[in-house]
Formats: sequence, C-alpha cells, structure tokens
Amino acid sequence: MKVIYNDGHVGEIEKDQELHVIRHTAAHVMAQAIKRLHPQAKFAYGPATERGFYYDVDLGEEKLTDEDLQAIEAEMKKICKENLPLKAYALPRAEAIALMESRGEDYKVEHIGDLPEDATITFYQQGEYIDMCVGPHLTYTKTLKAFKITQQSGAYWKNDKNNRMLTRINGIAFRTQAELDEHLKLMEEAEKRDHRRLGKEMGLFMLCDEGPGFPFFLPKGMALKNALIDYWREIHTRDGYVEVSTPLIMNRHLWETSGHWDHYKDNMYSTQIDGEDYCIKPMNCPGGVMVYRSQPHSYRELPLRIGELGIVHRHELRGALHGLFRVRCFTQDDAHIFMRPDQIADEIKGVVHLINEVYSKFGFDYFMELSTRPEDSMGSDEDWEAATNGLKDALESLGLDYIINEGDGAFYGPKIDFHLRDSLGRTWQCGTIQLDFQMPLNFQLEYTAEDGSKQRPIMIHRVCFGSIERFIGILTEHYAGKFPVWLAPTQVKVLPVSEKSMEYSKKVYDAIRMSGIRTELDERNEKIGYKIREAQQVERVPYMLVIGAKEVEAGTVTVRNRDTGDSTTMGLDEFIAKVQKETKERV
Repeated sequence: MKVIYNDGHVGEIEKDQELHVIRHTAAHVMAQAIKRLHPQAKFAYGPATERGFYYDVDLGEEKLTDEDLQAIEAEMKKICKENLPLKAYALPRAEAIALMESRGEDYKVEHIGDLPEDATITFYQQGEYIDMCVGPHLTYTKTLKAFKITQQSGAYWKNDKNNRMLTRINGIAFRTQAELDEHLKLMEEAEKRDHRRLGKEMGLFMLCDEGPGFPFFLPKGMALKNALIDYWREIHTRDGYVEVSTPLIMNRHLWETSGHWDHYKDNMYSTQIDGEDYCIKPMNCPGGVMVYRSQPHSYRELPLRIGELGIVHRHELRGALHGLFRVRCFTQDDAHIFMRPDQIADEIKGVVHLINEVYSKFGFDYFMELSTRPEDSMGSDEDWEAATNGLKDALESLGLDYIINEGDGAFYGPKIDFHLRDSLGRTWQCGTIQLDFQMPLNFQLEYTAEDGSKQRPIMIHRVCFGSIERFIGILTEHYAGKFPVWLAPTQVKVLPVSEKSMEYSKKVYDAIRMSGIRTELDERNEKIGYKIREAQQVERVPYMLVIGAKEVEAGTVTVRNRDTGDSTTMGLDEFIAKVQKETKERV
C-alpha cells in the first residue's frame, strides 16, 4: 500500500501498519465531513486506535443526533468519491500558529504550544480541509473504501475534568467492505451479549445515578459473585495461600511510604479524620505489607502467600465509566507473596500455573506481555534490572512466549500481564504478576536468614481475575448470559404446568433447595410455554423442571436442558445428584 509521509514523499508501508493508516485517514475524512456540515466545529485530537478511530470535537452548544451521525457518514462517502489528493507539508512554529488561528482551531494552537520548541510541525491537506498531523496517510481519499461511524460520547479536552467537555465521534474502518461487514456482524453479536443489558434482564446488578461507577449487586448477581469467590478460595487454599482483610481507609503517611501518594494520588479518594489526611485504598498492597510487618519472620516461613479479596476505590472520570468494565469501586482478588531471592522463579511459575488453570476453566486462551519500567517510577536501576530479568527468566524457563511492552510497568516494578480472548475474539487484560523490590524497602520489611542476619524479602503482587466485577462482566458476555451450571445464579427452575401439580412442585422445590442447589419455583398463573421461554431465553437457567400430571403420578421430574432444548424424565434424587456433581466438578 502506498502512503504519503509528512515530508511529502510517497512510499510503501509495512503490511501490519496499513490498518492504522487507513483509520488515521478516516479520522481526517470524518473531520472534513463534520466541518462541511457543522462549520462552527473546532477539532482537538483525532487518532487511529486499535479498534477504529475517533475525533474529539467542540461543537459549541450543538448536540448531535443519530441523524447527524448518518449525515456525516454520507458526507464522508462523498469526499471519498471526490478522490481528493492528500498533501503534506511543514511550517515554522509561528506560521503554524498563524494558520491554525486563521482557521479558528483554538485546540490546535494550544497543542502547538505544548510541543517542544524544536518540534517539526507538519500538516496534511485534502481539498479545503487542513489538519495538523504527523501521518502517514493514504494518498487519495478514494482509497478509503470501508468505514462506518459507530457512536458518540463525551471526552474532556486533554482528559482533564477541569477542561471543556468535547464530543467524541467514533468510527471503524477496514481494508475491504467484506472485513467491515464481518466486523459489523461481530458488533451486532457483541450488542446482544452486552453485559449491561443482560445484567438488567437477568437481575444481576444495577447502576444508578445516586452512585455512578459504584455497582449494586442484586441477589442473583451475588449468587454468581459468591460462586466465583468460592472457587477462588478453594484453589488458593489448595496452593498454600492464607486470606486476610485489611482496612478500607488508612492514613496519608502509609500511602506516602508506599509511593502511591506521589505516583497515584489523582486516582485516590481522600478525607480527613481527626484533622489528619486519610485515603480510601485504591490498592490492597500496603495493607498486605502491614500484615507481613506485624510480626517477625524467619527464612523457614517463606514464601508467605497472603491473599485478600479487598474492596478498592479509584477515581475514574464519569465519561470513562462503562458498566462493570470501568467502575470506581471493585473487589480485587489480590495476593502478595513475600519470598527469598532464591524462590523468585518457582513462585512466578506457581502463579503462572494458577492463572492458566483459572482461564482454562472458563475456556479462555490468552497471551502475555512483559511490561517494563515506566518514566514515573521509583527505585534503583539495579533493582529494576534484577526484577525485569527475574520475570523474563521465569517465563523463558517455562517455555512461554511473551511480548515486550516497553514502559508500561507499575511505578514500583515490572509486570507480566495476561490478556485473555473471549468467545468473540476480543481481548481483555485481567491477570497480572508484578515483581517488587521497592515496597519491602520503603516499609523496611525483613526476615531472619539461616545465618541469623536480617535480610529484605522480595514481593510479588498478583491477581487472577483482576477485578471480580469486571471479570463477571467479561464472563456474562463470553457466555452470553448462559453461565455453566456451577456459576448460574439460578441453577434449576421448577415449572408447574397447572395448579393441580403445584403441591408436588413445591415438594420438589423444597428438596432441591435443601440440597444446596440454587433453585426457584414459578408459581405464576401462566401457560407452561411462556414459563419455559422466559426461564430458558431471558433468565437463561440451565435446567427447567416441567411438572404436570404425569410427573405427579410417577413421582418423577421432566428435565429440560437450556442449551439443547432436550427433555428427559428422571427421578428427583437422580437429578439432584446430577446437579450436585456438576456443581462440585464445576462444569
């Protein structure tokens, strides 16, 4: 594919960069279409992204409708048919500012002011539209063949809540119409699986204006959440973890010592108690450190694996909130491992095996990234090198492939991130392993070595689910609400055909409930077909027991399977044993 670079020359681009150029060009074409239809528009940022492209636009007081978005897309198609050439050129800073001022592009002027004095300021032009950009781009608008505007949302200028709220217009673009059509089908399926819609339909959780970003779990959602937590506790107890609980609120001094106050305070909620600054914890790790420090330790005790299902709070911009995927309050399935240097490799391997077991349980495959030292970090070069090499050595000894993600580590140490793929092929970052030399140093942690000397332990921070709330959102969409038996909020629904079978149905219901199986009895005066459809298609219950005169007479139950639609008649005890077995084996 030929593209035009910001120095004006035309050349071929690598295959893996083509989609980025297509989407970046689509953002410019969209901006041109917006400007034609809404002349007052002023433009902020308009990048290509992994999933498409967007442009943040100041439209004054105007609010766009769905019809407006359709009109913008139609104008984009018109611009493509015009086959406008894209031209690139550079301007000195003063001329660049003058050009953007003359076009009323206040945000571009401010952006120029943020650039280094020696920065080369380049522009791309197609027809009457000029945009400040580093490129590259397609050479003609006609080569942009497959795109669609998808939605609009709000976004603060420079992601700062103190700045003006802009309109973010999102789109997608692909090489061919066939690729776009396939993606649209995927989006349609994703919409059907949207956990916000399914969560409401199935009565799992709710979100309300009284607590934006603070989810309420309803009884069925709690049943699902507790089933997940029970599984977490079982595998962690098996692998030698102990569980603790640490306070939600701790004083500022603790967060200064941990480094969070200097590196994370913008994401923390704070308050005052007795005239002293306190913070609501955004992470569990300082609490885990305090647990370790509460008593002396010997080398014989290590590794010490301390788990915590801790509720944490993080300030997220309201515009960034998204169902259970992006919230302000969530349960983090943390564990902190305190160990000797000679135990690093084995402990990392153990965590990798545990996370692999968890993801395999849900049918996810995944890939791993090794994230290295960020600019905003603490600690010595030597410690960072040792920590990074420790993670590399563990992965390589396991024979596992990984991608290097430069500069995306935590401020206290490098990390391994697990990116899982769901049933629609989407990726989610969930599990993480972080190796930390800094926090043990900051809190002066120690253990008594074999020779009687005092040594400093090394610390691993790790999660499997990440956020339990977010993981539930992922699972809801992964399974399309059709959770396996062991996770299903309601495992069995008893459906009497008529009032004549109600007495026996109640006995069946009581027997199932007393056996520890999550069950419900539908006592409504509705036709059995309606009850079945609602239980199967809306509530997505794995097993429905249809009980009529035949079942009453024989003392049996007719079991309808959610996934196959097949019905089987069996004894009640046999059915209970079946569900108990599936729950115990988590299938």
